[in-house]
Amino acid sequence: MREMIPLKGAAVSAKLKKEVQDSLTLLQGKDTPKLAIVRVGEKPDDMAYERGAIKKMQNFGLEAESYPFPETISNEDFKREFRRINENPEITGILLLLPLPDQISQKEIETMIDPAKDMDGISPMNQAKIFSGDLSGYAPCTAEAVIEVLKGYEIPIEGKRVTIVGRSMVVGKPLAMLLLKENATVTICHTRTKDLPSECRRAGILVAAAGRAKMLGAESVGEGAVVIDVGINVDAEGKLCGDVDYEAIRNTAAMATPVPGGVGTVTTAVLAKHLVRAALAKETI
Repeated sequence: MREMIPLKGAAVSAKLKKEVQDSLTLLQGKDTPKLAIVRVGEKPDDMAYERGAIKKMQNFGLEAESYPFPETISNEDFKREFRRINENPEITGILLLLPLPDQISQKEIETMIDPAKDMDGISPMNQAKIFSGDLSGYAPCTAEAVIEVLKGYEIPIEGKRVTIVGRSMVVGKPLAMLLLKENATVTICHTRTKDLPSECRRAGILVAAAGRAKMLGAESVGEGAVVIDVGINVDAEGKLCGDVDYEAIRNTAAMATPVPGGVGTVTTAVLAKHLVRAALAKETI
């Protein structure tokens, strides 16, 4: 029986690290690129991601600093503090952990963020650039990480039928645009798609990004498909898992990303890549 190949993120992350460090040589004598991570509240997921991002930036030779705010901060107070971070010339890029609490107008903040410092593609300008195929925009890091995994393992994208389960502006929609740029044939599905398993089985590359633990099993994976699992959930036993039942697809999929150890590892490496890109762009202005 054919053995399913795990698409581990560490190898792709190592490749991106080399790219980042090669780019850093162009900034010799300049300030080290600095990331500001803006967090409101103390959600465990946000804090875990923040710790991982800071560690990755330092590991790549970059700087990162956390800017935490209380869960109860008012809209006006947060806007004032965010403006200060946004306008700080010492900060190269900003990662804003979303969603924000209900009392804060997230749309206002997304509009406020300097597109040149918007490392996770949340500003209307960067979103418009991604949807128009303008490569000068920053895509959301997770969406771009999917492309990096496919390219890192030399999995052909052009002409492939790709099905994405999930339609968020964080992954599903921008990823569809990035895949179209690579000449894939893209279908976007979601939790209300009729006969979801049969739609998924048609895919040569299946991307799961719906945010539901183990919602896709063997019945959703075509023979020999490549499965990219973007989901990060906690199962009934309290263990991290993806949107795909990894064990259940072993005899069907040709390759699949594990959770943890897959796309998430690459997402923070893409963040580092964006930060250096922002620093280089600043130098050429």
